Amino acid sequence: MKNLNEPRKPENEDVIPFERRAALRETKTAPDIPVRQMDDLRGRWNTIQSSFVDEPRKAVEQADELIASAIKQIEEVLAAERANLKKEWSRGDQVSTEDLRLCLQHYRDYFDRLISRT
Repeated sequence: MKNLNEPRKPENEDVIPFERRAALRETKTAPDIPVRQMDDLRGRWNTIQSSFVDEPRKAVEQADELIASAIKQIEEVLAAERANLKKEWSRGDQVSTEDLRLCLQHYRDYFDRLISRT
């Protein structure tokens, strides 16, 4: 019986070695939210959390605004990544099967990262 807590191994994982897939992912897709933006979001969260004792309602309102801002930033990053992927294959008929194979692997990596955030 298979242990449901074990991470699922994607099919065809051995087609490209893990190290090469990681390198391709880093060079072919846009990065996640930049560290500077993440630090800003965390700093804003810490400020909001610290203000709760004195102004609980205002802190909750600010938390809601911060979440909306974070979602917008994540959506922008994800949309940019998708646009970069689309550029890889949407050049018309001049795309080789090998290019399409690599692109599909990039989509798989992107998809895996996307669903791992939930």
